[in-house]
Amino acid sequence: MSSITRFEKVLSELNVAAEVLELPQSTRTAKEAAEAIGCELAQIAKSLVFQSADSRVPVLIIASGPNRVQEKMIAEYLKTSIMMADPDFVRSVTGYAIGGVPPFGHTEPLQTIIDEDLLDFQLIWAAAGTPRSVFSIEPQKLVEITNAEVMAVS
Repeated sequence: MSSITRFEKVLSELNVAAEVLELPQSTRTAKEAAEAIGCELAQIAKSLVFQSADSRVPVLIIASGPNRVQEKMIAEYLKTSIMMADPDFVRSVTGYAIGGVPPFGHTEPLQTIIDEDLLDFQLIWAAAGTPRSVFSIEPQKLVEITNAEVMAVS
């Protein structure tokens, strides 16, 4: 089953009425995604996987496109040091490759933090399983689905 099909199945199971768009150009980076979609860079929800440095527990941070995650701030909140996860770790815990990781529907449940800046929009855009696929969702719906903490990440 393709990554897009797998994610579309997750959308259906969660009763999320969202259409996955496959684009001819890459949406691997937030800038590429915003240009391809024709939306503001800040409307792009980047799914970034970190891991605690000691226990290797995964943490998903969904950040607004232009924002850079302040790892020290997140580590203080989590009460453990964190580091960016490597591509193999990301694939093993999410089931998706970097550049196409959706904000939910992963191989294993992930503690999730959502950038409060994303809640400034009616619709945001996120990866849908591949570096060329996206979907839109209301930010509050994303918070509900992921059971995420909402906070400043940058």
